[in-house]
Amino acid sequence: MKLKTLVAALCGLYFLRPAITLAQPPENVRMRLGPMFVNPTIALTNAGMDTNVFNEATQDSPKQDFTLTVTPATDVWLRMGRSWLSGSVHEDLVYYQKYENQRSANSLYKVSWIIPLTRVSFNPAAAYTNTRERPGFEVDTRARRSELTVGGTVEIRTFSKTFVAVRADRQSVDFDQTAEFLGTNLRDQLNRTVTTEVIGLRHELTPLTSVTVEAAREQDRFDFSPLRNSDSTKIAAGVKLDPAALIKGGATIGFRDFQPLDSTLPAFRGTTLGADLSYVLLGITRFAVKATRDVQYSYDINQPYYLQTGVGLEVSQQIFGPFDAVGRVGAGRLEYRDRAGAAVAVSDRVDHTETYGGGFGYHVGRNMRIGINIDENKRLSPVTGRQFEGLRYGIAVTYGS
Repeated sequence: MKLKTLVAALCGLYFLRPAITLAQPPENVRMRLGPMFVNPTIALTNAGMDTNVFNEATQDSPKQDFTLTVTPATDVWLRMGRSWLSGSVHEDLVYYQKYENQRSANSLYKVSWIIPLTRVSFNPAAAYTNTRERPGFEVDTRARRSELTVGGTVEIRTFSKTFVAVRADRQSVDFDQTAEFLGTNLRDQLNRTVTTEVIGLRHELTPLTSVTVEAAREQDRFDFSPLRNSDSTKIAAGVKLDPAALIKGGATIGFRDFQPLDSTLPAFRGTTLGADLSYVLLGITRFAVKATRDVQYSYDINQPYYLQTGVGLEVSQQIFGPFDAVGRVGAGRLEYRDRAGAAVAVSDRVDHTETYGGGFGYHVGRNMRIGINIDENKRLSPVTGRQFEGLRYGIAVTYGS
């Protein structure tokens, strides 16, 4: 099992990415049909036991079940003149043996069109998600929701290695009408539209390294809970490293001025962080680090948002021949903010999350890996009933990833 919730949280740092990166297919793409490149993958994950299906507290006798997830995915690139049209389809087919109401099909679709001209590049893009995955560390129910993001970027080359970009995005989050958690209707509390306008500067230090500086304005508007409406100003600087570089990925550090429109909600002004970096030592040891720090919305109207800080480390080691070992560890903090005058169980409470895991794998050829994994997840909270711990263990088979 991967640190899916941490990855999901890092996706919220979308606005910090470099403005435009040419979406060309990788060198090891598996299929080519004329101007089209296709890279299919498939994985069998979490084929084993989940000892706490509903993230229940220990005193509530957590339920366990056999579960598995099959994940087919396909990336496609189509060259049209100088431009590239790229897209991806990702499906999670989740099965529970006993608790049939936890079964689901989770879909993610993305499309992007890179249109490079002499000194100007255009990049319209869209993404659609329909899922029952938990939305983060806080909400334990697998509630159906959809997210649609549309936007576009215009990037202008001002000097040989310097680019100025303007971007606008609009995201809508829509929970199912029946989605509930602890007696709260998630549609009524969390349905919202987020619009973002960004201006940024990107400079190519080397062919493999770019640095960015961006300023963004964000407006969050809730469909049925206007008390949560807010405006934010964000400033961030970051570095983006090419997949061919020694260290891969990117990192950003920034400042966010988060201002709720309702005077009963406290503001937040502070540092934000995002990192997704990996490094391979001597060709046999891989280190991967993910980190995040930003504001997230809570389902609880009395503590309507929290500051989430998290970090995760994964180390993969080739033992000998086709055998490898993997270790994972992660930790996080959820720092809640109270609405003025509201009655809360614990004022300005802080929850903690912990993840530990690891496993062994066997590689079959270049594209297949068979692994045995075990992962433990915990949430510690001063609020009674919000603590839980659970274990997942089983086999995983990946092909093409």
